[in-house]
Order: sequence, then C-alpha cells, then structure tokens
Amino acid sequence: MIAVLDRTAALGIAAELGEVFAAAFAAEERADAVRFATEQLPKHAARDDFRLVAARTDGKVVGFAYGFTGWPGQWWSDRIIAAVPAELAAEWIGGHFEVVELAVIPEAQGQGIGAALMTELMAGLPHRKALLTTYADDRTAPRLYRRLGWQVLVPDLGWGSALYGMDTGVPDAE
Repeated sequence: MIAVLDRTAALGIAAELGEVFAAAFAAEERADAVRFATEQLPKHAARDDFRLVAARTDGKVVGFAYGFTGWPGQWWSDRIIAAVPAELAAEWIGGHFEVVELAVIPEAQGQGIGAALMTELMAGLPHRKALLTTYADDRTAPRLYRRLGWQVLVPDLGWGSALYGMDTGVPDAE
C-alpha cells in the first residue's frame, strides 16, 4: 500500500524512514540513518510543496520517495547550476519539482515498489519540470527512471551522477 504523507506525518515516522534510507543505500553507520531522520528530512520537509510517499508491507515501511519545489539558492539547485550549461539551467532550474530520494529496502527491491512510488510521487504535481540526479553508470535506478519517461539531460555531472529531467506537460502559470 502506498500513502501520500504530509509534513507532519512524514516527520512522525522519520526514524523508520531513516532505517529504510540506511538499508537501501547500504549505509555502514547507524549515524547515517539518524542524520537522515533528524537533519535532512526535517530540513526538506519545510520546503515548498514537500511531498513524501511511503510503501508499506505488513505494516512496515519498505520504501519511500520524496521531493519539493527547487529554487536557485538551495544547495542542490546551485550545485547543478554550476555544473550545467547556462541555457539548460535557465530552462530547467527554478520552480521545478526536485526528487530528492527514492529508497526501497533490499529485500523489497525488484517488485515494482520503486516504480509505484515514483508514479505516485509525480501524480498531480503542478510543476512543469521535474529534476533528479542518479548514478551515471548503468544501474537499476537509472533504468527505472528512463522506463518512467525521464530523460537524461547531462550524462555525467563530473561526480558520478547524471542529471535527469521530466517535462510533466503541466502548462506554465500565466
């Protein structure tokens, strides 16, 4: 079952999300889960249009995805602006939906949960453009994003990550 969580609900299960984060990304230290739950998630939950979707199996969170509206002046947006051609930055960055994390515990991977999470995360967003970074090499995550209609904008940003974008088809606000 996949549920859309608001800020309060997401922060209410932050510790559980931190455990999923640590398992999905093979975090070697418990501190990574704690840092995610106590620093990264609360900071991002305060951003415009924060949205988190969580998948549960037998009552346990097995995966989640989240994002928010990205703007210049935020760390990730500024890092991307510095790494891409100015025309690309002008077209894609600012008011975009920024997909920050997609995490599924290893024992639940390969069951379509990641695709379902991404589909639900992106459903009904008011943003015309969406962006994410993922591995530059050929792994499961980049293949998933391409299957879901994301396009490679920059194949390697210089630190082993590729920039992907999606034009959602939502018209610009007039």
